[in-house]
Amino acid sequence: MSVLIAPSILSADFGNLQRDIKMINESRADWFHVDVMDGVFVPNISFGFPVMKAIKKYARKPLDVHLMIVEPDKYLAAFADAGAAIISVHYEACTHLHRTIQNLRQLGVLAGVAINPHTPASLLSEVIASIDVVVLMSVNPGYGGQRFIKNTYSKIDDLKNLIIQKNSSAKIEIDGGVDLKNAHELIRAGADILVAGNTVFSASSPSDAISLLKEAEHQTA
Repeated sequence: MSVLIAPSILSADFGNLQRDIKMINESRADWFHVDVMDGVFVPNISFGFPVMKAIKKYARKPLDVHLMIVEPDKYLAAFADAGAAIISVHYEACTHLHRTIQNLRQLGVLAGVAINPHTPASLLSEVIASIDVVVLMSVNPGYGGQRFIKNTYSKIDDLKNLIIQKNSSAKIEIDGGVDLKNAHELIRAGADILVAGNTVFSASSPSDAISLLKEAEHQTA
């Protein structure tokens, strides 16, 4: 499978949101990454259902929704109804993670689990076979533009080994600090999906930046 690129809509120009959605539609991107923050689980607030529905109205690619919120189970059905194709909840926010994963499957969306930088991949051992996507946070969640945490590479290796050991088909998604300098190394390490915010939207040509990320797997080291 070719690496999937998921531009983070949180870094878009919200004064020109429809324009930026159109750009992603017409680019080589695969998913829209939608960060939902509640100001409780993380020290920031992003947006809720009205903006989510506006994105869905114009988006022609799957919405990859990352819930950085407490008690995500209360909102899973609403996010599925608002158009999410993939919903990722945080391991650290779910007391009954196996039940949450079951709920996601019953809603007909891909089930994702995100883990913070301090959380070992091994803690997913009992549920990895039921997960579609594991989101490895390569920065501390809550803000865009943070510096990439280099320990992520060894964490990808740990997660790959766990996926193989448990005969899981989970894909590895990297979220935070992804840029044109580390994309190739992340893919070589085993990343399947790259989330990119500032790298895309601060570029002089966001569409070209997406193409360069898409081609990163073919770069020479």
